[in-house]
Amino acid sequence: MPSAPSRSLETFPNPQPERDYTIRIRVPEFTCLCPKTGQPDFAELTLEYIPETRCVELKALKNYVWSYRDEGAFHEAVTNRILGDLVTATEPRFMRLTAEFNVRGGIYTTVVAEHRAADWQPQPQVQLP
Repeated sequence: MPSAPSRSLETFPNPQPERDYTIRIRVPEFTCLCPKTGQPDFAELTLEYIPETRCVELKALKNYVWSYRDEGAFHEAVTNRILGDLVTATEPRFMRLTAEFNVRGGIYTTVVAEHRAADWQPQPQVQLP
């Protein structure tokens, strides 16, 4: 069955809920439309998160990202909306979405939005020699 754009974000159970671990997903072909001109905006999205009980299913994420292709959105708004939808779907311990938009009129825009669960504290970082 062919894929289609969708705002539905499917999830699956975290296979290691007792452990903090990081999932990194890179989406190099995000597109939306400039709300002022209607021209396409291109970005690379990087999603990093520490799951609690659910993880995002990748095909659903692909179809979700695809659903923005014909939608006008300011960079700041679309980044925060995507983060909010992902947080609602997965309820992670921590999640960061970085959206690096391609140049438009000589200006690059990078938007970084984060979510941290109220009761979660990060583990100390290990520095190896």
